[in-house]
Amino acid sequence: MKIKFTKMHGLGNDFVVFDCINQNVSLNREQIRFIADRHFGIGCDQILLVEKTSTGADFFYRIFNADGGEVEQCGNGARCFVRFVHDHGLTKKNPVRVTTLSGEITPVLQENGDVMVDMGIPLFEPERIPFVADKQAITYLLDVEGKTVKISVLSMGNPHAVRIVENVETAPVNSEGAFIETHPRFPKRVNVGYMQIDDRHHIRLRVFERGAGETLACGTGACAAVVTGIRQNLLDTPVSVSTRGGKLSVSWDGENTPVMMTGPAVSVFEGEINL
Repeated sequence: MKIKFTKMHGLGNDFVVFDCINQNVSLNREQIRFIADRHFGIGCDQILLVEKTSTGADFFYRIFNADGGEVEQCGNGARCFVRFVHDHGLTKKNPVRVTTLSGEITPVLQENGDVMVDMGIPLFEPERIPFVADKQAITYLLDVEGKTVKISVLSMGNPHAVRIVENVETAPVNSEGAFIETHPRFPKRVNVGYMQIDDRHHIRLRVFERGAGETLACGTGACAAVVTGIRQNLLDTPVSVSTRGGKLSVSWDGENTPVMMTGPAVSVFEGEINL
């Protein structure tokens, strides 16, 4: 099976994108892992599939992590998605209505090439994240390899745990993050963010993504971190989020309102692969 693809990235969080409307694409877990492999395949953090939908939206957007598992949402991927469908002439609509496993999003392609995405209303109820807890709280204590750490937990369409740290560069992102990702209190695993607050409108962030490890940027992770800071009265909207791949802008007006995320989406190259 020879299929066309586009390599894209949002702040270094990179994707292989397949048009599943104009070609037949059927990928199993082994093929997804092969495509994502940086030595033997194309190489990416996630694979994105652009599909038709019967829901009334314009497209259906599917996301697979490098380990082959399908996930509900990806903020950087959402920006690349809308850039892809415009660049490939699949739609002229702006904004675009896109259905995901976690619901509908409406990315808007801006004149400067950046993309703004309504990421939806964050969820805090433990059972909806999901997270094992007796009751909802702003912060929770979690046992991690013999020590207790404080986290905030929420869903941005996918589950996130956020830790506030003094220095994001020395934070135990890969060691502790890998442990928290598979902690038994997170039945569907979790993305783990480490946030350093510089001032009330600027944070630094690193994220260990479930199924992918640390990535250069995480859109939903940026949203989760900003929401966490605002809920704890440590941040004011809008917030500039510095990741290792670049900056995102995130705004949130508080409970029961959607999170708005703005940032770049870049096409790197196109090609074909035999599977």
